[in-house]
Amino acid sequence: MGSLSAADFLLELRCEEIPARMQAGARRDLERLFVEELGKAGLKSGAIESYSTPRRLALIARDLPLQTEDRREELKGPRTSAPPQALEGFLRKTGLAREQLEDRDGVYFAVVETAGQGTAELLGGMIERIVGNFPWPKSMRWGEASASTASLRWVRPLHGVVAILGEDIVPVALDGVECGATTFGHRFHCPGPITIGGAGDYVEKLRACHVIVDQAERERIVRDGAARAASEAGLAIVEDEGLVVENAGLTEWPVPLLGRFDPEYLDVPREVIVLTMRANQKYFACTDAGGELAPAFVCTANIDATDGGAAIVEGNKRVLAARLSDARFFWEQDLKVPLEEQAKKLSGIIFHEKLGTIADKVERVAKLARWLVDSGVIDADADQVERAALLAKADLVTGMVGEFPELQGVIGGYLARAQGEADAVANAVRDHYGNPRDPLSAALALADKLDTICAFFSVELKPTGSKDPFALRRAAIGSIEMIVDAGLRLNLRQAVRGTLANRAAASGDEAIHRLDRNADEIMAFFADRLKVQQREAGVRHDLIDAVFALGGEDDLVRLLARVKALQAFVETENGANLLAGYKRAANILKKEEGSWTPDQVRGNGEMPAEESALAAALEGAELRAITAIDAEDFTAAMDALSSLRAPIDAFFDKVTVNADDAAVRARRLNLLMRFRDAVNRVADFSKIEG
Repeated sequence: MGSLSAADFLLELRCEEIPARMQAGARRDLERLFVEELGKAGLKSGAIESYSTPRRLALIARDLPLQTEDRREELKGPRTSAPPQALEGFLRKTGLAREQLEDRDGVYFAVVETAGQGTAELLGGMIERIVGNFPWPKSMRWGEASASTASLRWVRPLHGVVAILGEDIVPVALDGVECGATTFGHRFHCPGPITIGGAGDYVEKLRACHVIVDQAERERIVRDGAARAASEAGLAIVEDEGLVVENAGLTEWPVPLLGRFDPEYLDVPREVIVLTMRANQKYFACTDAGGELAPAFVCTANIDATDGGAAIVEGNKRVLAARLSDARFFWEQDLKVPLEEQAKKLSGIIFHEKLGTIADKVERVAKLARWLVDSGVIDADADQVERAALLAKADLVTGMVGEFPELQGVIGGYLARAQGEADAVANAVRDHYGNPRDPLSAALALADKLDTICAFFSVELKPTGSKDPFALRRAAIGSIEMIVDAGLRLNLRQAVRGTLANRAAASGDEAIHRLDRNADEIMAFFADRLKVQQREAGVRHDLIDAVFALGGEDDLVRLLARVKALQAFVETENGANLLAGYKRAANILKKEEGSWTPDQVRGNGEMPAEESALAAALEGAELRAITAIDAEDFTAAMDALSSLRAPIDAFFDKVTVNADDAAVRARRLNLLMRFRDAVNRVADFSKIEG
């Protein structure tokens, strides 16, 4: 409890079951809305704690002032010479009479003084607004009042409100909802009414009635209890933090219990069993000492059963057996049909209304994946990669994927292996939705992602703003990761153009006409994604722009090597000074554009030592930089540029570029042009910040 001028405040909103997935957001929203309401009233509390269980949403605000402060506000009004209507409007706004205004140099001012109010008087209205404006993802009306659209809405029927400031009940007026100091404990252990004294005894009073209001504490009980139950049986749980949070959100008094199922179901793919338990029953799967899936599960009861949970476990075991039996049926049926036969059905499934069928996509991906191998980009068996591509989408028509869409690819991999396909083919089918490192799998995955990106760009379905309905950004990031991590020497523009051409050939003249424009858009898209992907590695986006701006540099491995060498260089003193010299030279050349031509440099006559030194330095630096770039030794290329730093500094210090003699001026501008172009062979320094 706070001091005499402040007290702790408790708010509990009790209702029927709140979906577990909505509880975290509801806790944040309750705290946010409450703080906003306090701010409007000129109040600020101490620490705020928010809680949720399946049947309640609660908040405790510490040290909430019992009184708002007196407020004095000055409002500027119209000029004294303004029309009467302006004055009348201002008087209505302030609630004052003309005599109460102050005339300050011909302008009316109103001084509005508001006496402080008791916080208890304000809280009821705050709670009503919070409840009325609460942003549940889905909400409902209930009871007789629900016939009106103006009736109260909540995630599930709202049954009670507890609002207590210090030891005093805050009156709240919500139609049909009980408001006071009464709440209820656990539905089974302590279903009767409980009188809450205030924020000080709320958490512990409910704990005594088998309700743990702290979500984090329930999560610890689920996490630790599940691990302990498995460990006592010589097993380990398959860790799943999402399942921990969900079980905590489904229970007010969580009690993890170990159960077992018939080992004969273990011939079903592991992922199917785990997903069946997780998605349908909210169970944790278990593994044995060797890491293999064990015929056991951990469920979370919401009750301290007198029999130690035996009946609960038995009931869950029967439900799981039925689920696993269904899964095994789908698996056995799918095993009977070769993937090659399943793949024939893909011609009847639309990939996208503008992009044909999945069979069309499979044909394009197979062609591109084979090209990645045949061209030497990826070292793998070309026949196997083509075979994997032709089978990769076949599991989309299986009963198992129909039941568990999350397992597309995984099921295909199991079926391919069980039906006698090579391990490398089965692995590629299994992994092609991800970012695999195995060469054959990577060839298929990269081809699939590139085709998806190019296909959607070709029909103008590109990501816009925050919208990316076809996950093209993720596909691009995945492609970049595979290319960079494996060091794949891929001419990306060539691959993109070839992929676009595959589709354009089947789509007619319009697609062929757009091919180059689409290729440019896709390369810009990859450049943007590369900057995002490399940001975490500390690579500067402006340097990526500087190298991309050269044009023709679309080997991402070589590009990043160049960028990293460039970053190391520009962050040195020599690099920073050379950049400053470059920008100065570029600015001069831009101003003088069109006023000279390189052929004006003939018959130059004598030149200052600094000018001669820069010309000589350029002779050597240009050749060394070109040679180093050809050898992909970008550090050496930067060293070559570094040798220009002192000559360009001396040139600008001692030489006047805009000489009176037109020929001399042209000669010096020509020298700056050579300097600029020599630097730009490494990267477009105009794109570099600083």
